[in-house]
Amino acid sequence: MLKKLIVGVLGAALVTGASYETAKAEDTLYVPSLSYRTGPFAGAGVQIANGFADYFAMLNARDGGIGGAKIIMEECETAYNAQKGVECYEATKGKGALVYNPYSTGITLQLIPKAPVDEIPILSMGYGLSAAAKGETFPWTFTYPASYWSQMSSILKYIDANGGVKGKKIGFIYLDVGYGKEPIPLLEALGPKMGFEVAYFPVGVKEMQAQSAQWLNVRKERPDWMVMWGFGAMNASAIKEAAKIRYPMDKFIGNWWAAADVDLRPVGESGKGYIGANFSGIGTDFPAVQDMIKHVVDAGNSKADPADVGGVLYNRGMFNAVIVAEAIAAAQNATGKKSITGADMRVGLETFDLSAARLGELGLAGFTAPIKGDCADHEGAGSVFMQQWNGSSWDQISDPIAPMTDEVGPLLTDAAAQYVSDKPEWKTQSCN
Repeated sequence: MLKKLIVGVLGAALVTGASYETAKAEDTLYVPSLSYRTGPFAGAGVQIANGFADYFAMLNARDGGIGGAKIIMEECETAYNAQKGVECYEATKGKGALVYNPYSTGITLQLIPKAPVDEIPILSMGYGLSAAAKGETFPWTFTYPASYWSQMSSILKYIDANGGVKGKKIGFIYLDVGYGKEPIPLLEALGPKMGFEVAYFPVGVKEMQAQSAQWLNVRKERPDWMVMWGFGAMNASAIKEAAKIRYPMDKFIGNWWAAADVDLRPVGESGKGYIGANFSGIGTDFPAVQDMIKHVVDAGNSKADPADVGGVLYNRGMFNAVIVAEAIAAAQNATGKKSITGADMRVGLETFDLSAARLGELGLAGFTAPIKGDCADHEGAGSVFMQQWNGSSWDQISDPIAPMTDEVGPLLTDAAAQYVSDKPEWKTQSCN
């Protein structure tokens, strides 16, 4: 059934592609969406895909697109499967794709080597390979607004400001796949330097909803803080297990994939006090979100449940589209063209400026910390804030926390060099 559904969605995507061929003579901007509305992480994938699509639909309806060119947004279902993600990439790249947003570390890792060959940039917004933050080594991959390593460093700064990390034990519970393992090298590097110990608690994909063994070990290890790199059903299960052993929720921090409404609603009051990292605003009080409601949701042109609009993941999908749209506009300004190429888009991703003033112009004042595109810095070293579950919704409890760039930067440089050390054909760039 899943196979039939995936094939059906891919087929629908290709039908949409036919309309692209018809519109090709006009000025258009083709943005594929590698979505996962099915599979084990569909609860998150649906809301992300809706926020991403609705922002582009709003720009088309309200502004006629970007710079006089309409946006053609085409979804291709991956079910969060790396092989399906590559198949979607191959099926859509020849249609004038400007950028790929994989929304999966596994898919991102598969596409990174393809990007310089096909000259189509990859934007893994706040996820994927942390080393790709180094633009001189990875000219075609971007991780704005912050890599996983930078996010983890901001979490450590929060812990350090709330009791200190020296002499403490930090428990790290993570989904035992590439995504979950991504920040481990940073913990191993910073632990001895900052004086904290790490206890690791891996959770297999088949164990996501059966974590009693891991939390028995947590009770034995008695870490001072717990940090979670979870996704999907793992998150609610972990928080419920933490509540069972009476682990203090205000000492339990999830990363930005373990801190959404969909994760805490099943937990409810028992998760009160749980903390999560985030980099995009919550709620519908932003003029840009109100415009999406007016021009897309209320107009009946959205797949989103109106109750989900303004939620953590819907807004994150929208924010992904904002970065793409701003980079498109920057590329148009740089080239003087309405209809740009993937190579042009790469220039846009290195030159856009999402300043505080620009966020205000977009109707997103206070939504996120400013991000500025850069040749050498492909993550923007963006700040994160902490939010806390009050039993029924999220409250922001910190100002934006900048990453430890002095500590993380050299580690990212070393990791980038290691990645290309066995790839003599790899093309880098000079940003001097």
